[in-house]
Amino acid sequence: MPNDFNQQIIDEFRANSGRVGGPFAGGRLILLTTTGARTGAPHTTPVGYLPDGGERILVIASAGGAPRHPDWYHNLVADPRATVEDGVFTYQARAEVLTGVDRDSVFARAVEADPGWAAYQRKTTRVIPVVALYQVAGGPPNAPSLGAGLKLLHDAFRRELALIRAEVARSGPRLGAQLRINCLTVCQGLHHHHTMEDTGLFPALDQQRPDLAETLTRLRAEHQRIAELLEQLRGVLADDTIAPDELRRRVDQLTDELERHLAYEEEQLIPVLDGTR
Repeated sequence: MPNDFNQQIIDEFRANSGRVGGPFAGGRLILLTTTGARTGAPHTTPVGYLPDGGERILVIASAGGAPRHPDWYHNLVADPRATVEDGVFTYQARAEVLTGVDRDSVFARAVEADPGWAAYQRKTTRVIPVVALYQVAGGPPNAPSLGAGLKLLHDAFRRELALIRAEVARSGPRLGAQLRINCLTVCQGLHHHHTMEDTGLFPALDQQRPDLAETLTRLRAEHQRIAELLEQLRGVLADDTIAPDELRRRVDQLTDELERHLAYEEEQLIPVLDGTR
């Protein structure tokens, strides 16, 4: 990918909190910064990724089926330390090149979700590598205020659920393994986010803003309801015989209830967090 094209994507990504147009529109994208194996200089590249639960994400060094591995892959082999930008957070990561059965099972999962990966593999004689990226350090959302950070995080959940809904709509009679993992990953993310609010943000607001008692009681009740829906969704995903229509119904139900919750929380808490109410 030419450097000028890369830079356009990078600039658009950073200006729009991870949202871009062109070939990456509607996909899962990160900015991956590696250290040049020969130069020692930082190099940033837009890379598509696959969710893989809460502990890691996966990137595939396809280079569009080119005969050589992409530069970012060579850089990670030389130095597995990297920086990941996902549109909400910027964090330090450790790269691990997958091998053997682990690599093959992940690549097969990716091909099942998108046959384009198989097309890339057919174009080249090299075995296309798969790399896992594990977060090792990070910070708060990339936002100018607490309220803006909350909105940024909520919008990331909205985008991910929209992607999953589209993936379910495109699925055939059998749910693919990657689609199940995408659903489970967003379930884990929502659970973590609500746990952090229930154990950190809300108790602090209880002390600082007793006038918010009714609001916080409602938000806690909504968290419990969403937790129940997430647990039901996990149960559905564990059923190998589940039909896509049933998964679509469950995801739509979760999305509708979550959207109402997020909108109410933003309306009530963003002014408080930003000191305007």
